[in-house]
Amino acid sequence: MVSSGIDRFEKIFPERVYGSKAGILIHPASVNKKLSHTKEVLLKSRKIKIKAFFGPQHGIFGNTQDNMIEWEGFLDKETGIPVFSLYGKTRKPTSQMLDDIDIFIIDLQDIGARYYTFTWTMALCMEACEKKGIPVIVLDRVNPIGGHLTEGPLIQAEFTSFVGLHPLPVRHGMTIGEIALYFRDKFYQRLDLTVIPLKGWRRFFWFDNTGLPWVMPSPNMPTLETAEVYPGMCLFEGTTISEGRGTTRPFEIFGAPFIEPEKLVRRLKDFKLKGVFFRPLYFTPTFNKFSGELCGGAQIHITDREKFKPFKTAVAIILTIKELYPHVDLWRKPPYEYEFEKLPFDILSGSDKLRKDIEKGIKLKEMEQWWESENESFEKTRKLYLIYD
Repeated sequence: MVSSGIDRFEKIFPERVYGSKAGILIHPASVNKKLSHTKEVLLKSRKIKIKAFFGPQHGIFGNTQDNMIEWEGFLDKETGIPVFSLYGKTRKPTSQMLDDIDIFIIDLQDIGARYYTFTWTMALCMEACEKKGIPVIVLDRVNPIGGHLTEGPLIQAEFTSFVGLHPLPVRHGMTIGEIALYFRDKFYQRLDLTVIPLKGWRRFFWFDNTGLPWVMPSPNMPTLETAEVYPGMCLFEGTTISEGRGTTRPFEIFGAPFIEPEKLVRRLKDFKLKGVFFRPLYFTPTFNKFSGELCGGAQIHITDREKFKPFKTAVAIILTIKELYPHVDLWRKPPYEYEFEKLPFDILSGSDKLRKDIEKGIKLKEMEQWWESENESFEKTRKLYLIYD
């Protein structure tokens, strides 16, 4: 069985910071291999004294269901320790929040996709701690969709946002600890950073190879299968098409009231996408887009996850919908994730190029060539920060 950073905390926590007053950034999936929450594990530790908890999007207990719902801080009822929200009035710890803290510990389960906001909450905490001279310790966690597969374009500088502050491909193939090392080296060079590494993890492992328990890192990430499609299907958050929120299979299901499922699936077969089967269906979301309305669409069934390309698949679906229903305005309007001017689809994809190519009807193969080129250009940088074989 793989051991996460929190499982190894007591054995290899740096002696130089024993007795420190700590701030802890956690969320619902911050658990050890026995399903004990990091909050409880660290409260029992004699090596630190917790002075504050910090929570990202959805809160430390997963208390907000949908995306882009802010939450406010509170006092933890059990301990009286303050819980600060980093998805409300601020996304970065303020100087006052850090005043009584000697070290900052981060334990977040990422999903392996650039859009997932926990990575960017970590980055902003690193920035704030660098400014205050506070050491950061990242308890590493596995990349649930593997550390050997990457896909998708990089972010262009003018399209940075809370779904992408620094260059990363959409599917980055890194652990959150490896990403932290990259961020420190490139953007927060004065930060004192320690990563407590995983034990027993290999790059080709998927989450179900680890022996670790799956806990939803956010309310609409219920299963590993959701995570497998997410690097592509999160693009649908930037469209007027439902990404399946309000169903029991978010991101695996997609559609809209005007879509004819069989017609859609017949056209998708023409792309001959590897590792995936589209099953036509109807569904009625209980919240989010088209709440209470009958939608036609499809469910994505992965038949070979090593060959399946989630980003390419999502682009193929959007191309198909654009072709079959040219009168439909596909692009959701801002605001989205604290961006009030640029289109949500553009900040998700990292530039306006993908949207413009879709509008022009550029062939999928031609589009894939340019994003593969961008992905390959990052590979030399990525390899510098990989901890595991």
